[in-house]
Amino acid sequence: MHVKHGLTAAVLVGLAAALASRVTVEGTQAPTAPAGRGGTVQGPAAPGGGGGGRGGGGQRGRGPATFPAQQRAPGDPALIAKGHNIYSVSCSACHGADLRGGQLGGPNLLRSQLVLNDQEGELIQPVIQNGRPGTIMVPIPLSVDDITAVAAYLHDVQAAGGNQGRPPEGPPVELNVLVGDAKAGAAFFAQRCASCHSPTGDLQGIGTRIPDAKALQNSWITGSGGGGRGGRGGGRGGRGGGATTVTAVVTPAGGQKVEGRLVRLDDFLVTLELADGTTRSFRREGDDPTVDIRDPLEGHRALLSVYTDKNMHDVTAYLVTLK
Repeated sequence: MHVKHGLTAAVLVGLAAALASRVTVEGTQAPTAPAGRGGTVQGPAAPGGGGGGRGGGGQRGRGPATFPAQQRAPGDPALIAKGHNIYSVSCSACHGADLRGGQLGGPNLLRSQLVLNDQEGELIQPVIQNGRPGTIMVPIPLSVDDITAVAAYLHDVQAAGGNQGRPPEGPPVELNVLVGDAKAGAAFFAQRCASCHSPTGDLQGIGTRIPDAKALQNSWITGSGGGGRGGRGGGRGGRGGGATTVTAVVTPAGGQKVEGRLVRLDDFLVTLELADGTTRSFRREGDDPTVDIRDPLEGHRALLSVYTDKNMHDVTAYLVTLK
C-alpha cells in the first residue's frame, strides 16, 4: 500500500450500577432448572471463596467476570444475621435499611459493582477501614470478621432482589457457538481466506491449539489465530515481529530502501524499528520518501464488513475440525 502525503459505611461503593443483562446467542438455550432462594445458584466454590456463577467466581481479591453475588451458594444464616446487626448500627444511616441509600446520602448498594463483584468482603474491607478521602465516607473501625459478616448480609439481600438486571434463573448459562455448518465454513474459507492461510500450514491443528470454541472464533476473526506462525509467508517485522506486526518499507528519493516495524507514521515523520532494535526516522515532504505499509491483518479488517453471523459460525465450525 503506497501512502501519499495527505462514606461511614456510606460509600461501600461509589461506582455506577452494573447490571447483568441476559445474553442470547444462536444455539443457546436458557436453563430451566429452578433457582434457589432469590435466584441464587448452587455452584462449586471458586478458588479463594465465592459461589460459581456464569463463568465461575474470581479469586479472592480479584473482581470476577460476572455477578457472583446473585449466583452463589446461600450464605451461613448466623453470619448473615450478624452482618445485619452490624450494618444496622454502622451503615444504614447512609445506605438505608434496604441498601438503596439513606438520609445521609450514601449510594445504593444493591446496584454497586464493587459489592456485586466482592466475594467475602475483600473488596469492601479497604473502603470500610480506610474510608474514601474527599467524600463523606470516613473510616469505620470494624474487624475483618465483622466486615466478612457485613458482606455476607449484603450479598444475601442482593440475591433476594427482583428480576431487574439479574442473570437467568437456574444453572450457569453455557454459550454454544458451535452451531454452524462446517462444510459451508470450508467453502467460505476457500473463497475468502485461502490466499493467506492454509489448513495444512499455519492453521494446521488450530482446533487442538485453541480447544475452546468461543476463544477460537474470537481469535480467527481478529486474525490472532495463527499461533504466531503467520500465513504461508510467515510473519514480518523487527524485534518482537510476528504474524500481526505492521511493517513498512521506506524508500527515500535516490536512496536505499529501509524496512522495519512501523512505529510512527504521520504527515511529517515516519519511524521504523529495525531488526537490531534501533529506530530510524525519516522526514516526510510530499511523496518523499515513499512508504509501503505491510499490515498482515488488513485482510481481516476488510472482511469485518463482509461477515454475517452465519459466516462466522460456519467458519468456526470448520476450524474446529482442524485437529
